Amino acid sequence: MPIRPLRELSLAADAITLREEWLADLAARLTDPLADWSVITRDTLYELAWPGQGSWEERVGDPRLSRAGRMALDALDPRNVTLEPEYYAEVDTDRFARVKPLLWLWYTFDRLPAGGQNVDLGVRLRRMLAPFIFARVGTNFKCFQHVEFSFGYDMEIGDDVVIHRHVLLDDRGGITLGDRVSISDYANIYSHTHSIVEQKDVTSMRTVLEDDVRITYHATVLAGVRVGENAMVGAGALATKDVRPYHVHVGVPAKSIRVKPNAPADMISTSRMRPPKPE
Repeated sequence: MPIRPLRELSLAADAITLREEWLADLAARLTDPLADWSVITRDTLYELAWPGQGSWEERVGDPRLSRAGRMALDALDPRNVTLEPEYYAEVDTDRFARVKPLLWLWYTFDRLPAGGQNVDLGVRLRRMLAPFIFARVGTNFKCFQHVEFSFGYDMEIGDDVVIHRHVLLDDRGGITLGDRVSISDYANIYSHTHSIVEQKDVTSMRTVLEDDVRITYHATVLAGVRVGENAMVGAGALATKDVRPYHVHVGVPAKSIRVKPNAPADMISTSRMRPPKPE
């Protein structure tokens, strides 16, 4: 099969400079020891949504503003909205209160004209926000639009990780992504499960994707599953049990159908697996 690396694109120099200066300024404001992240999020979203319209305080204080308009402005402030994870019984309220403003900035940016499918700026912004939100994030993190988390603060991410569009990362029980993990569009990674008898009976279990794992389109990995090094969960598959290193799992529930041809010798021979196809 042909190797097709991504094309390299370049924007106008003044556009790049403007973005870099804006991101640097935002990062500086977030690292200020006296920073109020809720105010920074509110004002940043307001500037992106209503450029050149004065300050948030001026607009919200306008007596001519309708109730709907005031409500829209209020919703830019994370203190005026609730997110689903805040209702979870096991949420660490202090830790979530800290990251909530930046989660709100992350999510709302994707729904603004400046965000949307704006790949370059979106990737840069999310890469800048990630260290403030996650427990750990490595170098060269690349995340596309409309990716959502539960808590955010229980995400551990290695180097060169790529997360594509509309992925759900439910870190309610913790998620660890190793180096070079790739998660494709519309995949779901869970770390909590409900009892089949009592829905309020919730069990949290850390889910681990080891180095070089690929989770492909619309696949789901359930709570507590460990996907071994260099393994792959195929499109639409449902991984309910651990996935062995270098194995390719497909189907519902996901089962191994082959071993990758680059697997070490001790990964290839099993009683249930057929050997990889010859090169």
